Amino acid sequence: MTRSLSLLGATGSIGASTLDLIRHNRDDWQVEALTANCSAAELAQLAVEFDAKIAVVGDETCLPELREALAGSGVEAAGGAQALCDAAAQSVDMTVAAIVGCAGLAPTMAAVERGGTIALANKEALVSAGDILKKAVDRAGAILLPTDSEHNAIFQCLAGNDIGRVRRIILTASGGPFRTLTGEQLQSVTREQALKHPNWEMGAKITIDSATMMNKGLEFIEAHHLFPVGLDNIEIIVHPQSIVHSMVEYRDRSVLAQLGPSDMRVPIASCLAYPDRMKTPLTPLDLAAIGSLTFEAPNEELFPATRICREAIEAGGAAPAVLNAANEIAVEAFLAGQIGFTRITAVVEETLARYSAAAPGTSEEVLAIDGEARQRARDALESSTLV
Repeated sequence: MTRSLSLLGATGSIGASTLDLIRHNRDDWQVEALTANCSAAELAQLAVEFDAKIAVVGDETCLPELREALAGSGVEAAGGAQALCDAAAQSVDMTVAAIVGCAGLAPTMAAVERGGTIALANKEALVSAGDILKKAVDRAGAILLPTDSEHNAIFQCLAGNDIGRVRRIILTASGGPFRTLTGEQLQSVTREQALKHPNWEMGAKITIDSATMMNKGLEFIEAHHLFPVGLDNIEIIVHPQSIVHSMVEYRDRSVLAQLGPSDMRVPIASCLAYPDRMKTPLTPLDLAAIGSLTFEAPNEELFPATRICREAIEAGGAAPAVLNAANEIAVEAFLAGQIGFTRITAVVEETLARYSAAAPGTSEEVLAIDGEARQRARDALESSTLV
């Protein structure tokens, strides 16, 4: 039976992987809506290829280009923040929420409030507004399927089991490309080096987050919201091969692990087919060729991001939203050549020290905190202590 789908963030890495799976299972899916921030020409091409009913750009200045590219195609073009939320709120069998950063919060909330099934690949929505998002899910009767490889692995390991029987959740981290460097060597890391992940092909922001280990810290917060076992029962371990995507230890000391290729099409396929399974075009995992799997403790002295994230979620209130906003600004600054690699986490800590706010009660309050935190992070970029 054909199922309908809206894809928020069609031109990013998650969007590309999702559409590749749909290409290989074309008769199973009807694409209703595709969105992007801009990338109008690419978005239009995808909308025509997948016979989408509507294509939406978040940046309204890109709408004329999108309309021109779609002229005569029969695909509706729209633009702006409200148009993104309208696309997210469409009645479909599944919404894939893959917009990067806090910009994805409002569309994700729109999809949740409709009460549908959401494959969530936007970790920042849970980091910044976890309690608000979870309450909306419960209120609307929505189904949230985690799409991050780690959280999807946990989700699979929990299948058929009561979370009350869980003793520990173990998040695996590749450690990024710099885990063997010294502190002095980290000072001279370049943008080009940081964008070369040893195992995964991802967008620029998440690749830098992986290099700083911030990505794993954000996933720690995300895991806390998705799998309520208590902060003390969530651990991070470095696994350089990225074959074991995460583990669940039960109270009898049995540990279940989900293994698979380092390819986001695996967790995305798990969500698309849920509760069934679907074929993928991936090469089977060859454990004999891999040879060995190794594990080591994270080095929080050189990579403090996981500590910073843990302290932020322990503090609660607005701290996770401030953390996320500051990190987005710091990563942008690093990619623009404004700060060095090790200053990314320094900017985040400085912002958290400079700014606090009452716990947000609505997504609008989260976005207000996000905006103020971004300005405080920009101030921190100019601080003499961070030069």
